[in-house]
Amino acid sequence: MPFVTKLRLQSGDVNSLDRVVTDIKETAERKGAELKGPHPKPPDHYRVPQHKRVDGGGTFAPWEYTVYTRTIEIVGHDEFARDVAERTYPDSVHVSAEIEQLRQAGDN
Repeated sequence: MPFVTKLRLQSGDVNSLDRVVTDIKETAERKGAELKGPHPKPPDHYRVPQHKRVDGGGTFAPWEYTVYTRTIEIVGHDEFARDVAERTYPDSVHVSAEIEQLRQAGDN
């Protein structure tokens, strides 16, 4: 039964994220792995107010941060999926992997 490895890549640096995704895509093409994606998700925007004092007397400009997300699915090719999940990525890119086993119709 084939496995599907779902990678979720997140970063505040969209250029670094896109370089990592492009590298994964190029490697998959060279190795002949079936790749679905990358699927970009709408960016998450975070905004945190900053107060000068605990009692609320005045504020600084709010702290703002945007997180960009891409998802990639690797169907089968377990060795390639394992290599991609275990790679060392830049500190600005967070990678999480989820593995799902596909079952054929009629399997118990």
